[in-house]
Amino acid sequence: MPGLWFEEFSVGQHFRHELSRTVTESDNMMFSLMSMNPQPLHIDFNFAKETEWGQPLFNSMFTFAIMVGLSVQDTTLGTTVGNLGFSEVTFPNPVFHGDTLRAETKVLSVRESKSRPTQGLVEFQHLCFKQDDTLVGQCKRMALMRKRPEAA
Repeated sequence: MPGLWFEEFSVGQHFRHELSRTVTESDNMMFSLMSMNPQPLHIDFNFAKETEWGQPLFNSMFTFAIMVGLSVQDTTLGTTVGNLGFSEVTFPNPVFHGDTLRAETKVLSVRESKSRPTQGLVEFQHLCFKQDDTLVGQCKRMALMRKRPEAA
């Protein structure tokens, strides 16, 4: 698995994730409807024309999912026990159909688990940018990570 073990993380570590993802009208419509979000700002072109954006906004919950998902291959694929929480989630700029998203991750803290000797906690800051390097999303994430089996 390409994910890193708990011992491989250090405070200040920075990842610029290679994967990127262009978002489409179809993505936006499908995600909005599948998540039971009937917000016309996402799914109604005529409504959206009358907003300050003049077009539908890409669903921010999908932006959030893509931002975290883009980080998985380089950081937690196969080595995470689970996410313990997300905080400070913001979307400072809009995403529209046709934008290409990329992500970066910084390690904010690393600590041993007090109750699980084979695991540790890693706090990440995820940043999401579109093709012109405009910041469109960010969050902090606390993940419970596996230690190397031989280190446990």
